Amino acid sequence: MEHQHRQSDVKIKHYVAMDLHSDNVCVVIEDQDRRCVLKRKFPTRIKIILANLKPYSKSIEAIVVEATATWYWIVDGLKPVGYNVHLAHPAAIEDRSGKKRTNDFDDCFNLIRLLRNGDLRESYIYPKEERPIRDLMRKRSFFVKSRTQHMLNFMNMVSRNKGFKLSGNQIKQLTEKNLEDLFDHHFLLLSAEASISTLNHFTQQIGVLEKAILKVGRLKPEFNRVMAFPGIGKTIGLTIAYELGTLSRFAGKGDYLSYCRCVDSKRLSNGKKKGENNRKNGNKYLSWAYVEAANFAKRYCPYARAYFNHKLKESGIYTVAIKALASKIARATYYMMTREANYDPEKVFGNYKAQAQAFIKKSKSRDSKP
Repeated sequence: MEHQHRQSDVKIKHYVAMDLHSDNVCVVIEDQDRRCVLKRKFPTRIKIILANLKPYSKSIEAIVVEATATWYWIVDGLKPVGYNVHLAHPAAIEDRSGKKRTNDFDDCFNLIRLLRNGDLRESYIYPKEERPIRDLMRKRSFFVKSRTQHMLNFMNMVSRNKGFKLSGNQIKQLTEKNLEDLFDHHFLLLSAEASISTLNHFTQQIGVLEKAILKVGRLKPEFNRVMAFPGIGKTIGLTIAYELGTLSRFAGKGDYLSYCRCVDSKRLSNGKKKGENNRKNGNKYLSWAYVEAANFAKRYCPYARAYFNHKLKESGIYTVAIKALASKIARATYYMMTREANYDPEKVFGNYKAQAQAFIKKSKSRDSKP
């Protein structure tokens, strides 16, 4: 009798794993003794999932969801109810079951096992309030790439049919009359008009998005701090400010640089390269932002140019030198944001002061010539 009473005093704990797909969710619930109490597939409807979790709601310790492309709706539906939600990093999930053949439910059991053992590698749950702004920045980036593709397509069309090239600025200034003079065939003219109309539409929409984002972006302290760095303009500054989320998520500058893809992924043994880890781990938008910042900085900042020239001479490879400068800028902006420090070129590029001053002196003498 006493033994039964002690057993009833033990608090039941449940652990939930969800393998998310575009049209269904595989859900597994285990208790503290690793007994499965629920193993089912549900449609992607948050009300149905919450209703099936309700009988266990008071005993659920944690819910782990694999971070697929469609995780927003389920995490946003679970967290407000009070569930402790973990987002599993797909690239870092290691299957330790030893099974030769697995399915979605086996993946769920593996997620619970990793969570309970403390081995779960988690993805960052970006704050819901700012996520639409970040996604709007990504939409703008998509539109810019699409506009570039249409621009190149039109350039190739002109080159094929007329034997000469038009620059991007010349294409932007083309009028309906210019197109009629350029193409005498009806279908070529129709194709050209469609291309120019599409380019103009993308340009208009990009402007609308930029205006809306900049209005709220100016309120972010991270945006205002990184804007002080030469080579970082509004677009790059907004990308950095909204892609990093919260700086507190990074343990230090090393983690931040890794997330920005500003460190190499070599796997070394005894000083020799034995392969590479996943080069695509990290944020591709931040990687783009810092490489773009490096290309602008070496043009307008003598200190950055001196550092770039040194790295170019050292490696002989342009992309390696640019990535080195991008890494330097990422490190500097991390400190500017975390310590609320002002940009000081001598702190960032102190070893290259002499070369930078030589550039400045040369530039002044060139400007003073009649």
